[in-house]
Amino acid sequence: MAERARSFGPTLVLGLVGGALAAVAASRSWAAASGSAAGVHVAASVKGSTSAPLAVALALVALAAWGVVLVVRGRTRRAVAVAGALASAGVAAAAVAGFGRARDDAVRAVVARGATGTAFHTSLTGWPYVCVAAAVLTVAAFAVAVRAAPRWPTMGARYDAPGARGPAPATEQDMWHAFDEGHDPTA
Repeated sequence: MAERARSFGPTLVLGLVGGALAAVAASRSWAAASGSAAGVHVAASVKGSTSAPLAVALALVALAAWGVVLVVRGRTRRAVAVAGALASAGVAAAAVAGFGRARDDAVRAVVARGATGTAFHTSLTGWPYVCVAAAVLTVAAFAVAVRAAPRWPTMGARYDAPGARGPAPATEQDMWHAFDEGHDPTA
């Protein structure tokens, strides 16, 4: 059992941390720009959710996929892991595509605040890079999940739908008889 679950915990933790970090990084300030408006210094910044809104959404999909991977089994678990890997790869692609847009969006934000001229100073923060790195980490964790999911532990049958467990004792007396015989009629 221990060998079977060896990759389960670390993969789950890395995937959850990567997905959460990607979602947080995608919602932070990605670029800043500054300029002048009639001799007054004007600065503005833009968030990743402005320049790459798909990155935030897909990061949340990847996080939700980890929740589903915990409760399903078999082929469904593997299919959800594949979907999560695709969502995580989409986060990385959206973040990379948002690099250039973030600078342009920051310049537009400075102009909207009244800056004039053609000389604007722009810079990227570290958050877009964190977003890409976290997305790659999450893709790797989902890749392990796709490969190792059949060997991972599953939730017990007590969490299945009542009809999937088989017939339950019909009366209260039958339930007590089941308890007397050492069976748990609720499992």
